[in-house]
Amino acid sequence: MCLVLSQFFCLEKNEASAIVWTMEKFILRYLSLSLLIVTVLLSISVSLWAADSIPTAIVPKMVLTKAVMCESIENFRPMNPAVVFSISQGEVFCYSNFDPVYDKTYIFHRWYKKDKLIFTMRLTLSPPKWASFSSIKIRNADKGPWRVDILDVDDNLLQTLRFSMAD
Repeated sequence: MCLVLSQFFCLEKNEASAIVWTMEKFILRYLSLSLLIVTVLLSISVSLWAADSIPTAIVPKMVLTKAVMCESIENFRPMNPAVVFSISQGEVFCYSNFDPVYDKTYIFHRWYKKDKLIFTMRLTLSPPKWASFSSIKIRNADKGPWRVDILDVDDNLLQTLRFSMAD
């Protein structure tokens, strides 16, 4: 028995079922491959979308490498770092060193006496590294605990230095 597929092509029944089976196998492989490609493309696009929604690490504008309270500053270096200062000295310094500094930015030295803000000093930092300091004149009335908070331009606390004024 001949199955006519076209005017020039004739197959026996067994040959026709083999061709149909081969075509089904081809279609299944094609669909499986298409499904695999679609799955891969979807997973890549979901990964890219998720990567966009994940917050990136915050890169600091600078790195604080040293911060001390000291009696004086000479050649932009802290002299006689301490945590207790004599009123007779007349002045106390807060020194901060940054390395590296990636972009021009600002920091703040906030001076507190017994948790009461006394004053804030804004200091400029410039690349590639920078040292800054602020100071306060001290009097007899300034005896007691003090602290200086060093903050970045976004008000993030970088370090707190605690010290005392004494006789």
